[in-house]
Amino acid sequence: MGLGYDQLSMNSFSLQREIQLRFLNPADIPDVKNLCSEWFPIEYPDTWYEDITSNPKFYSLAATYHNRIIGLIVAEIKVKLKLNKEDADILASFYPPNVQVAYILSLGVVDDFRRHGIASLLLDSLISYLTSTDTFDCKALYLHVLSSNLIAIHFYERRSFQLHCFLPYYYAIQGKPRDGYSYVLYINDGQPPWSVFDYMMYCGKFLLHLQPCALPKQIVRTVRSWFCRFLTSAPPQTHSKHTS
Repeated sequence: MGLGYDQLSMNSFSLQREIQLRFLNPADIPDVKNLCSEWFPIEYPDTWYEDITSNPKFYSLAATYHNRIIGLIVAEIKVKLKLNKEDADILASFYPPNVQVAYILSLGVVDDFRRHGIASLLLDSLISYLTSTDTFDCKALYLHVLSSNLIAIHFYERRSFQLHCFLPYYYAIQGKPRDGYSYVLYINDGQPPWSVFDYMMYCGKFLLHLQPCALPKQIVRTVRSWFCRFLTSAPPQTHSKHTS
């Protein structure tokens, strides 16, 4: 029997003090199956549950309250080379194929325990792990979300995730196509794909620091002058892209 929301809200501080975090193990499969069937409209195969509870390539963390799993986060760390086509441009093109990224497969909290910072606690734990010395080669954390899941979208936007792209008909929910978005958080000095504006800025800064002896002085002066005008007049732009 779960605690009611009113009871939890009165004891929110003491509740968080009693939350414990631990990694999933194969014995958790029945509970995790039940939770995922409640939270998500997608049916996962049995092999998925076996993988996330035993394969070390997954970061599978549970939040427990009195030994009951009330929330979990599952992420997979993979190399850029293994990204799906729709995610292949998450990082700037100069990164090598073996650079790492992390993908959030699932993040959920039991209804009675929501709005008490448990999802943030789980996400913070994942980010803390990904930004440690051992995983500094991981340059981005990303996820996919249904375009209609406004609660999740607002949660990730508040945590500084950037909209990367629109994914039309990305999901198949009960036989019907549904749109989605991809969101990304750049970590460990990771950089998004460069836009035309970024390349022009880079070239401009390079030319502004170029020694006159490398090119005829008149050409350098002309190019420097042009880029100075461009850099001071160009409007600010962001790296996020949204296809409507």
